[in-house]
Amino acid sequence: KDVQKEREPHVYLSKEEVKEKIQSYNSSVTDKLKMTLNANGIYTGFIKVQMELCRPITVQSCQSQGTYAPSNQETAFYLPDGCVNTLHISSTNTVREVIEALLKKFFVADNPAKFALYKRCHKEDQVYTCKLSDREHPLYLRLVAGPKTEMLSFVLREHETGEVMWEAFSIPELQNFLRILDKEENDQLQILKNRYAAYRGKLEEALRGVLNPG
Repeated sequence: KDVQKEREPHVYLSKEEVKEKIQSYNSSVTDKLKMTLNANGIYTGFIKVQMELCRPITVQSCQSQGTYAPSNQETAFYLPDGCVNTLHISSTNTVREVIEALLKKFFVADNPAKFALYKRCHKEDQVYTCKLSDREHPLYLRLVAGPKTEMLSFVLREHETGEVMWEAFSIPELQNFLRILDKEENDQLQILKNRYAAYRGKLEEALRGVLNPG
């Protein structure tokens, strides 16, 4: 289970330190996802984000891409747990911009305010997570930690229950969620009915054996 970790203070790097860290980073990369330092001091690179979403997401059709407004061509469904997406970003991109880019890449219509980006790291057989503020820079965190995901990985989650911005949900989204919950409830109810019907059949068969021995 993840253990919550306090946010670490930001350490500012000089231009020379950034250059050295990028060289060290690129020499350790095993998946060819290297960083590039530009003349203006801004660097670009890749981060991988694991999706850990508990609630269904709303996906746009091709005709309605580009806005967060609900339309008749949107579908709500549960995203498979643990799926990982790769983003190419720059050192100037903030957490909020990364969340928006990630949702736009996969045509997710949900308001970005519903989501939060976490960093996860392993230390002394413990898994620590820390929610990132909207103004932090994920590529800087990736650079400082190095390319190994065991040292640092990023996770996209919904805001905790107490933090949910309910006004960010549209009426069609809420109606889609209710339909999904109704379907899940009916499926579970059918499973229970089948289970008890099987038990009843075995009991009736046992009773017939007792009442009519031989």
